[in-house]
Amino acid sequence: MLQASPARPRLVVGIVVDQLRTDYIEYLQGLFGEKGFRKLMREGVYLKDMDFGVDGLDIASGTAMVFTGNYPSASGVTGSRVYDPVTGQTRPVLNDPASIGNYTNDTYSPASLRLSTISDEVAVDGVGFNAIYSIAPDAQQAIIMAGHAGNSAFWLNENTGQWATTTYYKDVPPVINTRNYGSSVASRIDNMRWKPMLPAASYPGLPAQKRLVDFNHSFPRSDKDVYRMFSSTPLANDEVTDLAIDYLKELHLGSRGDVMDMLNIGYTAAPYKYGRDNDNRAELADTYVRLDAQLGRLFDALDQYVGRDNVVVFLSGTGYFDDAMPDDPRYRLPGGDFSMKRAMSLLNSYLTARHGNGNYVSAFIGNELFLDRDAIEAARLDTEELARESRDFLCRMSGVNTAYTMRDVLEGGSPELVALRRSLDPKVSGDIFVEFAPGWAVVDDLHFPTVSKQTRLSPALTPGFIWAPYVEAMEVASTVDATAFAPTVSGILRIRAPNGSASSPLSVKFRQPTQ
Repeated sequence: MLQASPARPRLVVGIVVDQLRTDYIEYLQGLFGEKGFRKLMREGVYLKDMDFGVDGLDIASGTAMVFTGNYPSASGVTGSRVYDPVTGQTRPVLNDPASIGNYTNDTYSPASLRLSTISDEVAVDGVGFNAIYSIAPDAQQAIIMAGHAGNSAFWLNENTGQWATTTYYKDVPPVINTRNYGSSVASRIDNMRWKPMLPAASYPGLPAQKRLVDFNHSFPRSDKDVYRMFSSTPLANDEVTDLAIDYLKELHLGSRGDVMDMLNIGYTAAPYKYGRDNDNRAELADTYVRLDAQLGRLFDALDQYVGRDNVVVFLSGTGYFDDAMPDDPRYRLPGGDFSMKRAMSLLNSYLTARHGNGNYVSAFIGNELFLDRDAIEAARLDTEELARESRDFLCRMSGVNTAYTMRDVLEGGSPELVALRRSLDPKVSGDIFVEFAPGWAVVDDLHFPTVSKQTRLSPALTPGFIWAPYVEAMEVASTVDATAFAPTVSGILRIRAPNGSASSPLSVKFRQPTQ
């Protein structure tokens, strides 16, 4: 159990790094400075293996787990996008037409987030006198970190390169307008280049051809995806750090009397998928070295503007890693293309042959297949029986490992089904869940433009760090349930844990703060 801590911070800094991996931190630490990851490893609680225990995580659902201490099935954030049966299309999970965009046409709010977050509990503890801000390249990550009670959440608009928010939050710090009108990403994008921070030969584990030629990525304004490309690079991390330091300087966070403020920051360590070839190892190594430098800048600013004894920092990855890229055909690795359009058509033909004419399948989204409940009801058929028939048919298709009905998932006790059950919300999820075979490309040719996603299992250890001036440094090599992270942070802050926390806090040792 947590002991009573001797003090509370004036500023809490929550950092979530998309797709952060423990092995890359350990492997590349010889290239790091002393003020970033090494500081966290040396002075903080270092959790080397946080087990999220969920299938199909992404940046939204992973961030929600970190901040709520519970699984997607409970938080309501099962992924960045969900299927809307009314429109027959997918929509952002946090889409909210009632909240107008500010510097964006997108409409978001945390209304679909069904649990309180660490940020919300900080706000409740401060009875409204504290300030809670959030900054991230990704819109929904920024909102999840700000929670329901935050002052503001800002993200990089993928269409304009400006910092954007939603009118759900009422606070627009002056530094945002200054940046958007004076030094926006859009005003500088044509001159930006991503080159290695160190000579490519410095990065270990690269093949010879990658060590001889440094990569050089530009961001032409003429490319419709230019800001999406930029946001997936460590250059976006630089922008986030710049803005975070502006917040510290201009908003006086952690220096406004005896209240506990909060600044939440989203970074990316995701593999870069816009290069000329599919080997992005050099870019990934450079991302970690650059991220370490940004953490060092941030921590220096915290020391300067707030004081190290007044700050608690927690940092986590998002529990997944997506490096799936097509392999060169010359390697002749097993696999193929799975056409979602063809699979949906064949399944509907099969069901029609058995039960009469009808459009029994309404959508195929990701790995979830949705049956048309109206058509099934009109034909006076049993939905669960049709789901079982669909499952059995899909299991016989090339490129499919197995498939499950919703009832299989809800009643199954195997580790695979438990992980799947934690990832879905029966209120909005599909009727059949398909597990595709590794090596196969799942081709979404039901929508325009056609998108192909390679199937690859990429398990990786996810790290977590908690740095507090009154908590003893410790390294935990054993596996830790990721749902314990939020209540542990809350215990260190001496606030309530989020209201849906699924685990007890971890045991940490307190010491007196440095005088």
